[in-house]
Amino acid sequence: MTPGTVPDSRTYGPRSASASESAAASAVAHPLRRYGWDTCVADAFAPYEDEGLIPARVVRVDRGRCDAVTAEGTVRARTAPVATDDPTRAVCTGDWAALHPGGTGETADGSPEVRALLPRRTAFVRSTAGNRSEGQVLAANVDVALIAVPLAAELELPRVERFVALAWASGARPLVVLTKADLVPDPATLAQLAADVEESAPGVEVLSVSAADGDGLDVLSAVIAGGTCVLLGPSGAGKSTLANALLGEDAQDVHAVRDSDGKGRHITTTRDLLPLPAEAGGGVLIDTPGLRGVGLWGAEDGVSSTFAEIEALAGECRFHDCRHSAEPGCAVLAAVEDGTLPQRRLESYRKLLRENERIAARTDARLRAEQKRRFKEMSAVGRYNAERKRGPRRDR
Repeated sequence: MTPGTVPDSRTYGPRSASASESAAASAVAHPLRRYGWDTCVADAFAPYEDEGLIPARVVRVDRGRCDAVTAEGTVRARTAPVATDDPTRAVCTGDWAALHPGGTGETADGSPEVRALLPRRTAFVRSTAGNRSEGQVLAANVDVALIAVPLAAELELPRVERFVALAWASGARPLVVLTKADLVPDPATLAQLAADVEESAPGVEVLSVSAADGDGLDVLSAVIAGGTCVLLGPSGAGKSTLANALLGEDAQDVHAVRDSDGKGRHITTTRDLLPLPAEAGGGVLIDTPGLRGVGLWGAEDGVSSTFAEIEALAGECRFHDCRHSAEPGCAVLAAVEDGTLPQRRLESYRKLLRENERIAARTDARLRAEQKRRFKEMSAVGRYNAERKRGPRRDR
């Protein structure tokens, strides 16, 4: 296996029955089991065993190095061997890695280093801000994308839809958590708020939780137990407070929101993978900094899942390429007219589709430009080598 690659999961074929049973037994007893080690990870790591590499899971990344947990404990490792120009393939929290343990003469400076990343089952990716048309991976190998929505302010349903679309696109299962539920003492009001969010996220479980008094924490802990979940949301959503409540300790710093505008401050500055208590079912939690913006990235399928009712109605339109704007026989517009589909939902659907199409178009243009640049560089090198081989041209 070439160092620095992120191979496709299809690289690894099925094992024999006896080998699978042995791998399953080994996975159960593996020291990294509490961090998500299972037979799938064991199969993916198998090709690296003969190279003297050890398995590790990345718990934090910064400045060309990462903290990675191994069977012997957490180590600080270099990531230069797997450095890439593609931000979506860069080392990130949640990655499983093939790690060289280091040693004098074994690595560049004797410290441990990541030699390869194992295939990602899932990856939560957003587009970066500005016009660079690049994706940024926020977390890898996530089972549940836990979207924190604070009840301390008015619900921003379009933001919820955006997060849910990205969660579906990542391959993880979205779960919306309405935080600070203690600020809504009236049960009827709380139920109505939850219903509004459920309407904006069909098929997604919505839980109301209060980290302050513990309401709903037992249900949430049971839902995420045993897997990997990533905690997402804007600053001030109570993510760090919720993380501490789930962890059973003050692992993350917390701050009150600003009195002037009710907005949160960026207290969490890195993405950290933290083990959940074994007595609560285990698993790991990836806490993330507050996200001001969450641009779509390759989220067409995620948008379709988030607006499943519109996709279903679209199948009844007279024209298969209906844009749901003014076409005759449009079932989507008919649903808006008779009140079964809120106008806001249709507008949000259109907006996210347009954004995703725009990002995709920019990305294709960027890739074409990059390929053209590399071709020119290779042609220049080829001409240079040919001239060196022939010698300088002589004028006749």
